[in-house]
Amino acid sequence: MMMDSGYIVLLVIFISSFIGNNLTVAYAAGIVIVLKLLGVTEFMHIFAVHGLKWGIILMTAALLMPIATGDITLKTIIDSFKTPLGLAAIAAGIFTAATAGYGGGLLHGSPEVVAAIVIGTMLGVFFLHGLAVGPLIAAGLTYFIMQLFAVGN
Repeated sequence: MMMDSGYIVLLVIFISSFIGNNLTVAYAAGIVIVLKLLGVTEFMHIFAVHGLKWGIILMTAALLMPIATGDITLKTIIDSFKTPLGLAAIAAGIFTAATAGYGGGLLHGSPEVVAAIVIGTMLGVFFLHGLAVGPLIAAGLTYFIMQLFAVGN
């Protein structure tokens, strides 16, 4: 049986993620490999189109849990506007959300950048002990860099 390049790349990501002790990426690559092996192409297409939105919904729900449990109160939220750390966090949130928005547009308009972002994200995870949560932000920063140098689409 001839293995297509998709399997090879996914296996390299899967194996290197285990070696690099990045189980999040390993699990993700494993899920994609299993879906590819099962041949559920319609589900894979739906997941490719909507998965990012679903992931953002789940991540946002997780971030809202401290409000639901009472660990973050209305007072805590109001107090966040009163400290340098809180103000910096608000500014970073605004910048990150805007950056990710531009990143989403870049990923849809220039899908070839996905491979480079995946490689960059994995390098950051493996060698700088980062987390693989930044591809949209990385795409947004790429967009800003390309606009700065007036390069690209």
